[in-house]
Amino acid sequence: MPLEPRESDLPRIPGALTFYKISSIITGTLLLLLCAEMLMKYAFGLELELGGAYGFLAFVPTDTVQAVNLSLGILMVHGWGYVVYLFADFRIWSLMRWPFTRFLLIALGGIIPFLSFFLEVRVAREVTAYLAARSAKADATPQSVEASH
Repeated sequence: MPLEPRESDLPRIPGALTFYKISSIITGTLLLLLCAEMLMKYAFGLELELGGAYGFLAFVPTDTVQAVNLSLGILMVHGWGYVVYLFADFRIWSLMRWPFTRFLLIALGGIIPFLSFFLEVRVAREVTAYLAARSAKADATPQSVEASH
């Protein structure tokens, strides 16, 4: 029998779900930017430079960046965003008391392009449905107790 969330954790689940949804979208978007940056760097030998000699924003040959290296910035921001995403994953996973394999699957959303967008929808749908069913069950229970008196 699968574990269910503790009664004391139920009020924290909606906030954890919102945090997960936001971090999932941000991480997925940053991952797509990182993939585009890696493609430009390794397929075309270009990096993104901000405020350099070629203008406000320009692609320059690899290792010739003289101003702000946005390619490196995208890499670092995605890395830290993924850490936040893992925290959000851990939070919703632990509150819902899912199996560890579920945690690992959700964690893959930050390293497989587009997966975080699909998982965000699926996880949100499942958690929302669980909370609605739990609320409906709680609403029905007092009525049946009152009817038996």
